[in-house]
Amino acid sequence: MCGIVGLFLKDDRLSADLGTMLSPMLEALSDRGPDSTGFAIYGESVGGNVKVTLYSSAGAEYLKSIAARAGIAVSSRIDLAIRHNHAVLALPSAAADRVVEWLSQNEPAIRITGIGERIEIYKDVGLPAEVIRHVDLKSMGGTHAIGHTRMATESAVTPSGAHPFSTGRDQCLVHNGSLSNHNSLRRMLSHDGFTFDTENDTEVAAAYLSWRMRQGMNLGVALEASLTDLDGFFTFVVGTESGFGVLRDPIACKPAVMAETESYVAFGTEYRALANLPGIAKARVWEPEPSQVYFWERGQ
Repeated sequence: MCGIVGLFLKDDRLSADLGTMLSPMLEALSDRGPDSTGFAIYGESVGGNVKVTLYSSAGAEYLKSIAARAGIAVSSRIDLAIRHNHAVLALPSAAADRVVEWLSQNEPAIRITGIGERIEIYKDVGLPAEVIRHVDLKSMGGTHAIGHTRMATESAVTPSGAHPFSTGRDQCLVHNGSLSNHNSLRRMLSHDGFTFDTENDTEVAAAYLSWRMRQGMNLGVALEASLTDLDGFFTFVVGTESGFGVLRDPIACKPAVMAETESYVAFGTEYRALANLPGIAKARVWEPEPSQVYFWERGQ
């Protein structure tokens, strides 16, 4: 099952509406994945600081206490935003690394969902409408976003097991499909320093792309390389700080549709996810081809 969506804004005048546009896209695919929902928003940078998004089922007051203790522990001021059971910490890059280490040693139950200058990742169990309402997605702005609704088939239904998966700063991936060689890739990437929080093959795919981008590839080239190195069937929608990409495997058995106007590029597992976007009636709408990388980057 699974439903995935993506939205890349080419017109900065729409940036304040990113969350408003993404919300109905996710909700339209609710019956493809009622078990969990997640999305990544590429919003404004925070004065050169790094954002660290956390999840805890214990709620807002607990997250506030964790942020205060983390700030004291690393002797750094932390700006804090709370959205239901998620917290976004904003702090200098070096302090962010120390906070992540402090959390792993002192609060292992806290889930770090995303790290980067612009990315914020929210994910939880439940229907899209519930998660969207809890974290107030409709109030969020930015330049691009990806989202996912999941009918769990290969791993536990937990916030950690929900998409998107992020394995590098300002990087994330959602996936519809299944990889057959994820265990061998997991071993190879583990030897190269990657750690994994779940058994989900999508986390391995995200780490693979991060590994390729560490080698100097941009997102588009990394996706090209995955066609050789990844076995199975998959549709990927991925994001970086400035890029947005889509790729289907050579068989392309999973449904997918894209639309492009002068103002945006949009992806949905089904057309109904795109049906309410502004200007969709005049958009170029097509089914992405197998093995073809579709890649957009801001500033190009």
